[in-house]
Amino acid sequence: MATPPQASPGAPNTDKKSPMTPAPPTISPGAPRFTPPNLQEDQIASPSIKNPIMLSPENGVKTGSPVPHLSTPPGPPVFTSPVRPAAVPFRTSPVTPQPVAFSSGSSLPTSSPPHFPNGSAELQQQLPGATEESMPAGESPCVLFSAHKLLKHKKLANVPSLGFGVLVSPGRETSMGPQVIHRDPHRCHNCGAYSNLYSNILIGSGQWQCVICRNLNGSEGEYIASSKEELRNFPELSSPLVDFIQTGNKRPSFVPVTDSRTSAPVVLVIDECLDEAHLQHLQSSLHAFVDSVPPTTRIGIILYGSTVSVYDFTEESIASADVIPGGTSPTQETLKGLIYGTGIYLSPMHASKEVAHLIFSSLRPYKLNVPEVSRDRCLGTAVEVAMAIIQGPSVDMSRGVVKRPGGNSRIIICAGGPNTYGPGSVPHSYTHPNYPHRVKTAIKWMERLGREAHQHNIVVDILCAGTCPVRVPVLQPLANASGGVLVLHDDFGEAFGVNLQRASARAASSHGLLEIRCSDDILVTQVVGPGEEANIDTHETFKSDMAVSIQMLSVEETQCFSISMQNKHDIKSDYVFFQFAIQYSNVYQADIARVITIRLPTVDSVSAYLQSVQDEVAAVIIAKRTLLQAKSYSDAIDMQTTIDERVKDIASKFGSQVPKSKLYRFPKEISLLPELLFHLRRGPLLGSIVGHEDERSVLRNLFLNASFDLSLRMIAPRCLMHREGGTFEELPTYDLAMQSDTAVVLDHGTDVFIWLGAELAADEGRSAAALAACRTLAEELTELRFPAPRILAFKEGSSQARYFVSRLIPANKDPPYEQEARFPQLRTLTIEQRTKLKSSFIHFDDPSFCEWIRGLKAVPPEPI
Repeated sequence: MATPPQASPGAPNTDKKSPMTPAPPTISPGAPRFTPPNLQEDQIASPSIKNPIMLSPENGVKTGSPVPHLSTPPGPPVFTSPVRPAAVPFRTSPVTPQPVAFSSGSSLPTSSPPHFPNGSAELQQQLPGATEESMPAGESPCVLFSAHKLLKHKKLANVPSLGFGVLVSPGRETSMGPQVIHRDPHRCHNCGAYSNLYSNILIGSGQWQCVICRNLNGSEGEYIASSKEELRNFPELSSPLVDFIQTGNKRPSFVPVTDSRTSAPVVLVIDECLDEAHLQHLQSSLHAFVDSVPPTTRIGIILYGSTVSVYDFTEESIASADVIPGGTSPTQETLKGLIYGTGIYLSPMHASKEVAHLIFSSLRPYKLNVPEVSRDRCLGTAVEVAMAIIQGPSVDMSRGVVKRPGGNSRIIICAGGPNTYGPGSVPHSYTHPNYPHRVKTAIKWMERLGREAHQHNIVVDILCAGTCPVRVPVLQPLANASGGVLVLHDDFGEAFGVNLQRASARAASSHGLLEIRCSDDILVTQVVGPGEEANIDTHETFKSDMAVSIQMLSVEETQCFSISMQNKHDIKSDYVFFQFAIQYSNVYQADIARVITIRLPTVDSVSAYLQSVQDEVAAVIIAKRTLLQAKSYSDAIDMQTTIDERVKDIASKFGSQVPKSKLYRFPKEISLLPELLFHLRRGPLLGSIVGHEDERSVLRNLFLNASFDLSLRMIAPRCLMHREGGTFEELPTYDLAMQSDTAVVLDHGTDVFIWLGAELAADEGRSAAALAACRTLAEELTELRFPAPRILAFKEGSSQARYFVSRLIPANKDPPYEQEARFPQLRTLTIEQRTKLKSSFIHFDDPSFCEWIRGLKAVPPEPI
């Protein structure tokens, strides 16, 4: 039964006005994915932790990995005051992530040569003088392959346990920036591929040969040159990554406009059914948000409960709102009365900052005696109203000039409970006789609303907080279909406030299209990421365009696509070619076509292929393919078994059998792979570390769309031990790092934990200095992540410490020689320290990494 509507408890001080081809991949319902025919089993290859090394900014430390935030462990850190309400102001992450310099208090000194994953740095160093003959097999920063070489033999190349794939990050910014070309590209008349640095050019006629289909094309005389050296003046013929930019538009009379009137707005849709404690934290976060927003950004404010309150910025001294019933979708007459009325519902921050502060200060806690879960929340209606306000009048014409906002508009929902009233709602109680049907209907409605938002270039982010279940399965389709994210928080305090700011600040380009073209030897079998299959007929323009086309829901730096591939047949050529074309409109309203062309050599030698495997990239690809099938907790348990079978299969197919034994040695070229897979199977993505299925579901959705850096960290946590002087040593993620006289930072992507040993914690001065250094490091490592992770600190032996311990590989039961081989830092401890460390462990049944490998009839690989 619906509760009686209350007189907008969130804003009692407001004045209320009158109501008013080669079988392209296909999309499956649920998480963003594309599953084509002849789907092979997952892919693989991944490293983990190499020998303990000391890192510094000069040592290739990446401090700007975008990372989502989720809540699992309860309660605030022991060492700080309880939940810190959103401090004012938060530091907003820049739109274009840049390397974060470590502070002097937490520097990471170098003790080993710089490590550049995937050899991308090596590639960049050689780009300026690259030619077709000298260009090494490698990749662009936006494209990361699981191996730098391909096996020629189909049977071995397509072994499902160790496949081949690539991670593509369409919106990723590059440190040096791409070559920019202000003209139309030359494209193959047959297949639609772009001319590139590997194209054979006939300098006398200017004709060029397509590397994908071998067709000969004209260049309208542009490529006529006296020598091949002269052709290097064309960026597309000298660089693997170029951006073709058009600032015009196909629409007649279009003029790009970048002022505040057409900048993409941000509309806050706020739950007004909050108790006082939650509301106080939310108000603090909202005030900090207002202070952080750029002055030209247009904002709107909407509250929802049993009604929808749309705040009007025309009143400067009072919080005023128009009220719309929330029980049904708003009628066209209601929306027209709102949009064409006298109110101003989107206003640039420089003109409405004081009014926004006034509105947030006027919010009041929920007054009725109704449980949180039973309160009427018309979230669906509120989003419909927000979309109507963003769209405004159907056509905005001024002297024949059409104006459009740059990039995607954004709706940010601040939710404290489920949608229980109006369209897309679910019953208050799980025991409702029609509950399953209502949920199914609500999910379909939310997905339709999300698709409608995407069609209007609106991204919907849902930031949830509090202890009331929000019914994640119902809300997730709204975020997914629009290209947004859903994030869970413990409360509306600091982490929520950071994510509110970063959600509004991140740039989201629109009208994204990803085209994948490969040599005829290669078949794309699966695409996982934030998009859906694009049904585009280009045969009128190109005779035989066999590209796999993906419509991107948004184009953001924090996202990537995982693309799995197979050999169609045995490869006879020495090289295969891959071309990725990303077309989108950026926030400055320029139409961009980013073209990335990669050439990889083919080999007969299995060892040569395995040596070229990029462990971390392959680990992420295999994890995304695995998580795609883990739609429930029972599925996740099944996937743990799949991981076990995969490791056994790799050892038997690519390893060597131990003489006079049934055991297989894991191939030494990819010896880091099984440890990463061990982290995957026992971590929060597949294991039982995270307690509630809603939280696991949100984690999986974040992971499937996440960037490479974030995805890798979500699979395998990073362990950093504090040293005297404020420096940190990176160690393998083993429980042997829990040494009582030290502090340890564990970065697991969506959570960052700070663990203080009991002996260190007993020394107040040393523990305070160590904790401060650890906090500084944690903030610097996560400064640019979205969603922002939660940072928790606790002492050894505390109840919260179990969340830290459960993420470490248990090695305390292994024999000493294996411990030292995999955790060399032990050799620096005295006998007394090692004895104390050994006695501090509580023994559990969890197998160590070595025990797990032996249980799979394989010999543990030698550590590197």
